[in-house]
Amino acid sequence: MIDDLLDATIIDAENSILGRLSSIIAKRLLKGEKIIIINANKGLISGGGDFIAAKYLQRWRIKTKSNPLKGPFHPREADKILKRTIRGMLPYHKSRGKEAYHRLVVYKDFPETLREKDIEIIPETQKINPKASYISLGQLRSKI
Repeated sequence: MIDDLLDATIIDAENSILGRLSSIIAKRLLKGEKIIIINANKGLISGGGDFIAAKYLQRWRIKTKSNPLKGPFHPREADKILKRTIRGMLPYHKSRGKEAYHRLVVYKDFPETLREKDIEIIPETQKINPKASYISLGQLRSKI
């Protein structure tokens, strides 16, 4: 998988706000860029930790009455939550959105194979309000 993305841009999600990061990445994917995101566990969701955890728990409990095994299914891991958020900002049901989505790779941590590569940090995604509360994707996973 990494061999296909040798010329990909590597972006660090540490201390980045999930929505801002996702919108910027979605636009860049639609322009044709290949992107690898690392440290998804350290990405931030704005809001109180208990409220965000309750919201995600409520989403995960949704099932159909006729067949509970049919879904809808929502991701539980930090890298998959980030990838699904980006997918929601792409026109995924159209061919250009699917192609853009397949140019994206997300890792929870920092993989050893990417140690020597240049890592980009998007400063617009790291504007944190000191009065607001945040929860990281890793903390969200541990609360649930």
